[in-house]
Amino acid sequence: MKNVRLRSPCEKVDGLVYFGRMVDQIRAHAKGELPPKYQASLGEGLDEYCVNFLGVSYNLVVQYVNEGLSDGAILQSCFGMGHRPSEAEIYMWNEFMLKRGWHDDASQTLKQLKREEGLTARSEIETIFQLIDAAEGRAVHTSQYDRSYLDQISLVVGGRRHSTLSSCSHLNGFPYQPG
Repeated sequence: MKNVRLRSPCEKVDGLVYFGRMVDQIRAHAKGELPPKYQASLGEGLDEYCVNFLGVSYNLVVQYVNEGLSDGAILQSCFGMGHRPSEAEIYMWNEFMLKRGWHDDASQTLKQLKREEGLTARSEIETIFQLIDAAEGRAVHTSQYDRSYLDQISLVVGGRRHSTLSSCSHLNGFPYQPG
């Protein structure tokens, strides 16, 4: 559904992905501007993951939105009422959410949603966030990782090195050192 005027789920509020999109949906719903397709899942799915991560109820976030607080103020209030995640926890949250649907328990849901949206031919759509962006007419954010790097890592099988793997040992943070 194009032109729904919701933020990409990849956009961050104070370093946290998805939160701004959830707030946008709540605001749009309060104004009667949220399409029915989106209304059925308010407070569920990714919204539920988000509020559980923050340790607050969805209704509390709705209350803060309805009070007219800014995105940052809502998030800080959630931190105060629930859980204030560390930088490491925010990093893990972001990585988990950015990859949701890619080789995990949501993979089948992603395939089904791609069929429903008529996007099965779009092989670059590998995550739920990418699907949302594509369905809403935004450019799909590709993986932050160099796919060739992942391909190189996958060549290590059964503890054996393959000659092509040594070519990526220069990458920062890669633990393999050719011997």
